[in-house]
Amino acid sequence: MKPVAGLWIDHRRAVVVVVTDKGEETRTIESNAEKQIQRAAGSRHGGSFESMAVPADDSRQREYTGELDRYYDRVAAHVRGAEAVMIFGPGEAKGELKKRIEQDPAGGRIVGVETADKMSVSQIVAKVRQRFTKPESPGKTGDTHTCG
Repeated sequence: MKPVAGLWIDHRRAVVVVVTDKGEETRTIESNAEKQIQRAAGSRHGGSFESMAVPADDSRQREYTGELDRYYDRVAAHVRGAEAVMIFGPGEAKGELKKRIEQDPAGGRIVGVETADKMSVSQIVAKVRQRFTKPESPGKTGDTHTCG
């Protein structure tokens, strides 16, 4: 069996589950991207923004975007070479990661992207197992039987 992977992701962390013949491996990858900081001084006191405040916000945005890019690269590295990849999570991060993986020829084939709320690590592992584990007898492929 070639490795398959499933992961839950948001902008703060990702939980990656890789399933192989030898079992499963779970990793948590933390993002170093901090939430965007609100404009400081002028916004609280009703005063106008200084012209110098705009470049600072732009610089913060570039830093945040760069940190997210590095985070997505670290996550994508864990699913590189997987035969199939399932991505789920609550916000925009899952779509952003999907684009990143699709740009990498060795990135893995995306088989699904789903919206999911916060989940515990054990819930994530169970969801990945459910998606990729087939009810087959060991050593048989292609034939599935249901006992009734």
